[in-house]
Amino acid sequence: MRIEILTLFPGLFDGFLKDALIKRALQRGLLELKIYNLRSWARSKHQAVDDNPFGGGPGMVLKPEPIFQAFDDLLQDRQPKPHVISFSPSGDLLTQERVADLGQQAQMIFLCGRYKGIDQRALDGYVDRQISIGDYVLSGGELPAMVVIEALVRLIPGAIHDIESARSDSFQASLLEGPLYTRPEEYRGRRVPEVLLAGDHQKIADWRADKAMETTRKRRPDLWQRYLKDKSKTSSV
Repeated sequence: MRIEILTLFPGLFDGFLKDALIKRALQRGLLELKIYNLRSWARSKHQAVDDNPFGGGPGMVLKPEPIFQAFDDLLQDRQPKPHVISFSPSGDLLTQERVADLGQQAQMIFLCGRYKGIDQRALDGYVDRQISIGDYVLSGGELPAMVVIEALVRLIPGAIHDIESARSDSFQASLLEGPLYTRPEEYRGRRVPEVLLAGDHQKIADWRADKAMETTRKRRPDLWQRYLKDKSKTSSV
């Protein structure tokens, strides 16, 4: 998987690239990551990349020229065209299902906005998909880009030590993961459920499935309803 990032703050990714998961994926050749400073394509004297919005109002907007010029260079003689993603509260909400869908893309370019937003002409000209990581506002697209990259890398075989662990994570089957326990068996009067200690794998699987449903029903009624709907569709086939 090859991901290129256009950002005004490439230094924000320094620590992220040293993370064990990302570093391992890079070292093993499972991920190729290129980070570009969008300001490199600003042609004005002071490398201006933003300006006031037409029509007035607060905030600054990223200008179209540096973005168009960046894509002119990055997409030159590239076939097929990389899948281009930008990040916005108005984008599609990131879900595990969408992460899996993005994982089918071999090449992607992440356009990280800043300030009030990105000139619409740049979005119309190059962006294939806008993604939101939640119903809140951040100062830029760098943190969402890191979130998406980590979610993607977890699904690449060989990137994590136990791929089955990733496949059993929350949201893989429209359910949240249930409670987890490790040693010691008892701590400050709190014991691990006996079913997890008995060694009956079928009973353990059933317990985990029940707890996943219980957790989802209590904490995310919206996911629970989706799970019931999906289950109903499967049963009717």
